[in-house]
Amino acid sequence: MKQKFLSYCLNTIRENRSDIDEIKLDEIRYGLEAIYITVTKTIVIFSLALIFNIFREMLLLLIFFNILRTTGFGLHASKGWICLLSSSLIFIILPFFSKLITIPIYIKSLLGVIAIILIYVYTPADTIKRPIISKKRREIYNFVTTISCILLTFISIIVKDNTISNLIIFGIYIEVVLVLPLTYKYFKLSYNNYLNYGN
Repeated sequence: MKQKFLSYCLNTIRENRSDIDEIKLDEIRYGLEAIYITVTKTIVIFSLALIFNIFREMLLLLIFFNILRTTGFGLHASKGWICLLSSSLIFIILPFFSKLITIPIYIKSLLGVIAIILIYVYTPADTIKRPIISKKRREIYNFVTTISCILLTFISIIVKDNTISNLIIFGIYIEVVLVLPLTYKYFKLSYNNYLNYGN
């Protein structure tokens, strides 16, 4: 299905824009593929969340995670189906756990401090396709992500709703796992790709 979508879009572009070369088409293909995966993943995850009656929890987890992901970046799955499967499992299973468990306040505080340190040390984490070459941009992304992590940790400690507090911690740690060099190494993916550009 994905290949049909990409082929249709790229053939339409070729027919209507003869001035676009293959390099530009590759960039467009990458963008279209990202859109397709995002839309497909969203439909699947949202549908499952509605079926299992955890839509609110899933949506909150997605928001908390993306607050950090937006500037912290991190690992991307090498294949679309892996992304779909892993995202579906994470954003369906963790909301269930968020309603079932209670994490003591001192454990949340400790987890928060560890997360803040790891976020500060390892963000932003780029990919080989999207290296963050500018040193200034890396510094800004690191600052914003670290501050966001501090604020989220603080909220998770003071918020009265146990489920929301758990979801914040889970959201933080999804991002932590995705930016760790160990995770990149496990999946045999290149880390700190900006170093290949002499910056």
